[in-house]
Amino acid sequence: MPAVAPEGELQLSLAPPLAVVTLSRAPRLNALSPPLIDALIDAAHRLGDAQDCHVVLLRGEGRAFCAGFDLDTLAGAAALTVDDADLGRRLVDAWSALPQLAVAAVHGVCVGGGLLLATACDLRIAAAGTRFAIPELDLGLPLAWGGVPRLVRLLGPTLAAQLVFDATPFDAEQALAWRLVNRVVDAQTFDAQARAWAAQLGRHPGVVLRAAKRRFAAAVEALSPTLGDTRDAAELVAARADPQADAVLRRYLAERRR
Repeated sequence: MPAVAPEGELQLSLAPPLAVVTLSRAPRLNALSPPLIDALIDAAHRLGDAQDCHVVLLRGEGRAFCAGFDLDTLAGAAALTVDDADLGRRLVDAWSALPQLAVAAVHGVCVGGGLLLATACDLRIAAAGTRFAIPELDLGLPLAWGGVPRLVRLLGPTLAAQLVFDATPFDAEQALAWRLVNRVVDAQTFDAQARAWAAQLGRHPGVVLRAAKRRFAAAVEALSPTLGDTRDAAELVAARADPQADAVLRRYLAERRR
């Protein structure tokens, strides 16, 4: 299966039973631009048809897993449409719907939309020292992409509300204590350990893994449905049209560029 890439920003390799998908916008800390999101959606759809693939490992190149949505793209948009605003939800849904077991290998920075992409995977392994955050409210944005119900069913309503409304960053060890990630490993050997774990999981017959995943996915979705819910897109469009919220985002971007 060839790589799927907007100008080399996404790499996909398949060596059955394992597929590795690598975000490759390292200079931008793998921030999710619309073309990269489209490529990730396409990769998920194509992998879904690969019967000899049992496990998909999602990782980031360079210093970070993913710094979230590319805010420069969002701020530069003349007018955000509901369809544009729904792109992230379609990304998270596509990765949630993968028939294979999906493992997110998280290191460096895992923020906002990047964190939601990681939660769309079934399992998460993190490098020690990884920094997590859900900063959307501090940016003048609602948490979209189905983030609220996903966090509620992973963490419970009290902790999920704290992470969204307080927006305080936290580290990998705290993420493990909160059961947001399954494992924390040494940063120096992180990539090798992530690949080894994914390979170990892939030793099971594909039909067995897919059956087990279907049962887990159905149980999780029953707790707090997210798939196909487009309501967040309308809320995001409304926020981008609000002058006060827009001023918050532009002030943040201006401060970041100093």
